[in-house]
Amino acid sequence: MTLTGWLMKLNYNPVSTLSSSKNIVVTYFTKRDLLDKNVKTIDYVWQLPEVQKILQDQKADGSWSYSGRKKKVYPEHHYKLLQTWKKLRILVKHYGLTQEHTAARDASEYLFSCQTEKGDIRGMIGNQYATYYTGAMLAVLIKAGYEDDPRVEKGIKWLLSVRQDDGGWTIPILTHKLSRETQNRLSSEYSEPVEPDRSKPYSHNWTDMVLRAFAAHPKYYRCEEALKAAELLKSRFFKPDVYSSYRAASYWVRFMFWWPNIVTSLDSLSLMGYSQDDPDIKKGLNWLIRNQQPNGLWKTTYVKGKKELLNERTMERRLWLTLEICRIFRRFYN
Repeated sequence: MTLTGWLMKLNYNPVSTLSSSKNIVVTYFTKRDLLDKNVKTIDYVWQLPEVQKILQDQKADGSWSYSGRKKKVYPEHHYKLLQTWKKLRILVKHYGLTQEHTAARDASEYLFSCQTEKGDIRGMIGNQYATYYTGAMLAVLIKAGYEDDPRVEKGIKWLLSVRQDDGGWTIPILTHKLSRETQNRLSSEYSEPVEPDRSKPYSHNWTDMVLRAFAAHPKYYRCEEALKAAELLKSRFFKPDVYSSYRAASYWVRFMFWWPNIVTSLDSLSLMGYSQDDPDIKKGLNWLIRNQQPNGLWKTTYVKGKKELLNERTMERRLWLTLEICRIFRRFYN
């Protein structure tokens, strides 16, 4: 394969490893998104056993039930909301489901059913405002084809209304000096939402999750407020957060699930039209270049003292992570 464009920026060719993997879906999107090859329509992916396995447990109301150990929390739909968000995120992010698929449409409607009159999606931390989850959920809904839905518009407007004075976001309950006991109580039982102290600084972690909704939206991805937040976000690359939750700088290089890291941030910034020549962007891209493995993949964590369990599940995560990073490089360098 002749290396051109974005591939020339990397030390190792990841496409060979991705396209020859046993993961049919990774191979499919590698050919479609990285090599511009003609592939079967997306319906082919939707019919694969991996997708059907997820869909077989979906409930009539569009939700999924939580199978883990539960503790008593408020509201009653907390665990269903959590599990439905997990499943829909994977269906949209990995398998490209949209509202054209009945299951994705039903799951999206369930998430929307947890939206309040104010516009936030409520239930992840009791009755408290969950700015970060609202942003991340809206991003998935937008990618599923709901960008023109008035409920998405309401959610975006709400997020704009709860920014900190500096232009970023945090979790409102964290802006107050509350004991851990009080925080846990407010997050696990009914209590009126704690309004943010807007004078407190933003959190780069939770700004990352909120900004995903703006980055995915064709109308808001370059709005003034989003660009302001993006500037704040990239200025914090590889630095510790100002709040105790997810504070360590090492979280930037821990690539697990939906939590913020250098890849999730660069993904949003690449969608927002930032240049690879931006000093902050270049810092993030150079880190990825330096830490690529000889087989072309990236590890799921680079936190010192933390080792990956080299099993089949970890290798699958490496493939998905590498595919995502390759998409980012292609946006920046093509």
